[in-house]
Amino acid sequence: MRADTPGRSRPALALALTTTLLVTAFAPADAPADRAADRAGGGAAPRPVAAYDFEHPVPGDPARERDRGRSGTTLELVNGGAQSRVRDDERPGRVLRTRQVSPGTAGSDDWKAGVYGPQGVPTLGAFNGARETTVMGWFRMTADNPAPNSNTADPNDRYNAIGLAGILSGTSQGHDVRALLELITVNGEMKVVALGRRVDNGSSQTFAADADWREILPPDTWVSLAATFDFDTGTMALYRDGRPLPGRHVVAGDPWAVEGAPEPDVASPTDPRGIKIGGSYPQNTQEGNPCDCRMDDLMFFDRALTPAEIMSQYRRTRG
Repeated sequence: MRADTPGRSRPALALALTTTLLVTAFAPADAPADRAADRAGGGAAPRPVAAYDFEHPVPGDPARERDRGRSGTTLELVNGGAQSRVRDDERPGRVLRTRQVSPGTAGSDDWKAGVYGPQGVPTLGAFNGARETTVMGWFRMTADNPAPNSNTADPNDRYNAIGLAGILSGTSQGHDVRALLELITVNGEMKVVALGRRVDNGSSQTFAADADWREILPPDTWVSLAATFDFDTGTMALYRDGRPLPGRHVVAGDPWAVEGAPEPDVASPTDPRGIKIGGSYPQNTQEGNPCDCRMDDLMFFDRALTPAEIMSQYRRTRG
């Protein structure tokens, strides 16, 4: 698995310059000008650290996806390769398909995406010591999730989580995260959550949406989800289709150890070991929490977007 070293989006002179810079930031040079303007949008939209629309394969290597954010972090389409880019009748262009392949066999053939570097991924250095983070994208459940647990002998056992997208911690084995958007069992009930870990190898905190996860992510329905993480205040938030989701922080006390000096509180001063999408272990050592899903316009920011910015990103990426 390679970790390279060195996105879909829609006063006088200042406004023109800002719009030009945003269009350039989100669109590669070979994109048509009208489409680039439509995807990049206007206003003060922040530029993500990493962004993937699954329409920009690496030239000569279609099993890898180019980053349309500012980091240049190339994504691996693990196991599915170029076949995991599929057309969808409700989204423009191609989207990512992730899925479990062999539910009855312990292995590592599930289709997922990501990047992994055992010493950290330098291009993701913006999340090294970050004070805030946002993970967001479009998701469509396409099968009976959660998937059967191929790591146990019980044919009726299912995973207790459904992996969407997240940033790994600086000491991750391919599963542990710094900032994650996923579904996980909370007090015996599957929930849409934001799960964060400020300190490598430290305790995590979970913010769980109140609503039933099937109401938030109905079958075969595209939904925009976003999770924000403020490591200084110890808080997280979730959004569905640009609007806040009511929820609660699950772990009592101060799991992120943010009380007291020094201030501000930030994430560990380590480069994340990568990104995981559609399941754990982007280095493909095993299967973990696979998602039978389609995904599009995944974005990772090094600050907590405001509600207005979340709504703006939702509107410019809804197709």
